[in-house]
Amino acid sequence: MFESAEIGHRIDKKTWKEREPALRASLLEMQFRLLREARFAVVILVNGVDLAGRGETVNVLNEWMDPRHIRTEAFGPIGEHERHHPEMFRFWQVLPSKGHVGILFGNWYTDPVSAHALGHETREHFVRRLERIRQFERMLAAEGVLLLKFWFHLSKKAARARMKELQDSPKTAWRVTPQEEHNLKHYDEFIRVSDEALRKTSIGEAPWLVIEGSDPYYRYLTAGQLLLDSVNRRLDQPLAPPLPAPLAPETQPLDRLSLLAAQDYRRSVARKDYEDRLETLQGRLNGLSRDPRLQQLSLVVVFEGMDAAGKGSTIRRLTQALDARFYRVIPVAAPNENERAQPYLWRFWRYIPKLGHATLFDRSWYGRVLVERVESYCSEADWMRAYGEINEFEEELSDAGVLIVKFWLAITPEEQLRRFNERSETPHKNYKITDEDWRNRDKWPQYEQAIGDMIDRTSTQIAPWHVIASDDKHWSRLEVLETLCDRIERALKARG
Repeated sequence: MFESAEIGHRIDKKTWKEREPALRASLLEMQFRLLREARFAVVILVNGVDLAGRGETVNVLNEWMDPRHIRTEAFGPIGEHERHHPEMFRFWQVLPSKGHVGILFGNWYTDPVSAHALGHETREHFVRRLERIRQFERMLAAEGVLLLKFWFHLSKKAARARMKELQDSPKTAWRVTPQEEHNLKHYDEFIRVSDEALRKTSIGEAPWLVIEGSDPYYRYLTAGQLLLDSVNRRLDQPLAPPLPAPLAPETQPLDRLSLLAAQDYRRSVARKDYEDRLETLQGRLNGLSRDPRLQQLSLVVVFEGMDAAGKGSTIRRLTQALDARFYRVIPVAAPNENERAQPYLWRFWRYIPKLGHATLFDRSWYGRVLVERVESYCSEADWMRAYGEINEFEEELSDAGVLIVKFWLAITPEEQLRRFNERSETPHKNYKITDEDWRNRDKWPQYEQAIGDMIDRTSTQIAPWHVIASDDKHWSRLEVLETLCDRIERALKARG
């Protein structure tokens, strides 16, 4: 992909003086239109050969536009503390919201390319990381992010000349680091691996834009014009059409037996047996949470279920057995304005625990394929692609040492109605029942279909769904505790 960048493009000073003011004014106008309309975010990836002018170009872009609405982040090698989180965790934290621009140095391409070029990573792992990057970028694009990927290139000869020029002047010698000298010695390997990375990840939604970096005027004008044209094209596109009307109930199976209807809701436990077993299981969970091997894992527990299925009370029985310093509980409601300005998984990435800790989600990212699907808060295309995105998200967490345990607490419509009425009639439980709960109940068939599809498409080997019949809360709490302990024990045993 680098052949066209070997030409040595040049812009004379006269042309620069003629074009720079107009481009600068247009970029600023574009930036404020982007901020005013706030329809999408812009993410600029800055990659390329050392000494090809990446930093200088970004400085110029920040000078031409209003830097208050640009977030520039530079990532170094993965630090020891960052190894306690999944690899992509640090990049999710800095994604700009709609209307803003983010510029990322040392982004998600840097480590895969460097590790493979220097022989620290196998080709198989390198190819897998590139595939994960493609999926990630397609998800960002589908969520509306405008992703611009700039590669600043220098030929080997030009890179050597640039390094010598900087080293020969006392004013600029400091800009050449030992790392850059080392990288130049491995130029050929770096370019070979980079070329493969660019070819495999230059997708239609986010192609690579290669900029020849030897001449600063050419470099600045090219990067600025590419940014201006790309954002204006998106801004000039018409707004998306309104979402379609809510989906009609799906056709039921011939035997009219859904996944939820097939559960045995008659299972129950006597009060005395419940109290004895609860104490035993809580002790077992507490002991597992203190196992030294758990410091090499983190735990994510997902609770989903129909309204009034007992998620909150079950979570309380779990946390009674845990050290408060070990876990946090995240109740998930409808996204707020800040969260709606980001890709939908963003608000969940923020709470992924580091190694040795746990996060319990009271509702989760599965809202995209449940309430957002049934209520038509997103398009059919959005929730259909979410199944694959969720599976990839959970696989990425698992690869980083996260144990994911997912529970669906299932109740019958009759038991839900009884609990709704009880909440309505009990003063200290009134806060638990809302008009929205009654509206959701009216759409039970649509939710039942969505739940079946969700479990069918996202119950994987690494993160299977555990469906717990919960008409008897005591029985279901014990079942959740026992299942969670079993999963943790198996994970610790696999660690050796």
